[in-house]
Amino acid sequence: MKKNIVHLMFLGASVMALNSCNDFLDREPLGVAIDGDLPVGGLEEKTFGLYSKMRTQDGVTNWNRYWFQSIRSDDAAKGSSAADASDIGALLDDFQYSKTHYMGSNNWNGHYSLIYDCNYIVETVKNQNLTDAGSIVNDAEARAMRAFAYFDLRRDFGEVPLVLNIVDTPQDAIKAKSTIVEVDAQIKSDLEFAAANLPSTVLAQYTGRATSGMTNSYLAKLALYQGNWAEALNKAEMVINSGVYQLHGDYAKLFSEEGDNSKEVIWEVQFARIASVNYSNNYWESQGIRGSGIWDLGWGFNVPTPNLLNAYEVGDKRKAGTVLTEGADDGYGLTLPTGLDQPNWNRKAYTTPSIRTSYGENKNHWTNIKLMRYADVLLMAAEAAFQTGNVAKATTYLNMVRTRAGLPNTTATLTAIKQERRVEFGMEGERFYDLVRWGDAISVLASKGYQDKHKHFPIPQTAIDQAGGVLTQNPNY
Repeated sequence: MKKNIVHLMFLGASVMALNSCNDFLDREPLGVAIDGDLPVGGLEEKTFGLYSKMRTQDGVTNWNRYWFQSIRSDDAAKGSSAADASDIGALLDDFQYSKTHYMGSNNWNGHYSLIYDCNYIVETVKNQNLTDAGSIVNDAEARAMRAFAYFDLRRDFGEVPLVLNIVDTPQDAIKAKSTIVEVDAQIKSDLEFAAANLPSTVLAQYTGRATSGMTNSYLAKLALYQGNWAEALNKAEMVINSGVYQLHGDYAKLFSEEGDNSKEVIWEVQFARIASVNYSNNYWESQGIRGSGIWDLGWGFNVPTPNLLNAYEVGDKRKAGTVLTEGADDGYGLTLPTGLDQPNWNRKAYTTPSIRTSYGENKNHWTNIKLMRYADVLLMAAEAAFQTGNVAKATTYLNMVRTRAGLPNTTATLTAIKQERRVEFGMEGERFYDLVRWGDAISVLASKGYQDKHKHFPIPQTAIDQAGGVLTQNPNY
């Protein structure tokens, strides 16, 4: 776990944090960016604010994230008690979508709010013709995060408006929907600019900032969603061959405090607890075990399904790293109680008991949210290689992931790759989108009420109303 005071400055990007670290902000520009270093430009403070917003903006990486990305899959269920958030459970666990529910609005508004802040930086660099190295890096960081936000919106809503201008008034944000092809083109353009202008590594005091590895990983994922297999393989192998990343030796510890900012993590949202102050959101707290006493760890949402438990091969170490079960050991010598609201819980939201004791708090407000991992890049490369006919290369990348899980080597097939993605990313929010892009969602999720229209959520009615007829609703809603 690598966290320090200077690095944590941009977690909050608040006035207090910035003032306390003004020696860093006041550094002179360092010239051309090299690996490990970052030049400082005039938009540095605004850029810090983007990283803060990734964490603090409602609808981006708070609990909204797993409701849309995890609970809609066959891997996860609502959790908690039956009555708790039953309306959201019906909305997203049972595919009873509503264009007026606040969860959809939070998702939409949160991502666009992040986009508008990114636009300010990108457009300021362009309008003021800023060419210093620091401003170019800030521009690249803003484009990387704008691409991330649009990729989320593209997966959740399909066709969405491309708002690329500075938004000073509500009218500035009113645009018609762009096609998915057009949205993808903008995401790719932003990521390619960022990849060309960001270093491959950053020094410890910049931990958590976007790198070329992050942008190339998302370029690979975008190409995978487009079915552009050669491009996906090329971008994935740029990350693999960079030598920057490697699989963590212990899958379970990857999701503990030890795994934060480890060599496997390509991009993550930075959380921290400093003294009694939490720099976090409700993402992990809302997934903690819902119990009492030492087991009052959270709200109990996003729990593994029996379907997921049954998906693991015998001997797969990832099962114990993904699922906590009532009456079983937690991995630290404690036995989970029985008779709770749920029999199984998300192990990836769990924290080390000794660290909870040291903080004097049970609920997790300090473990980072891992948005992109090296294992994902390896499995993207495996899938792309297989689709291009290179079974040998696909097999190599597939077995790199299986070896860490304690499983024997196998020959790559599309079925094997699909299985590996499921168990590798259990409870992490990849499964639903994988099922949709593979064309498997209708058959796999039929028992949950899924129909083809559910691949995209309805655009919030508030956004439709505010646009005055410029923005149209998704089909079948």
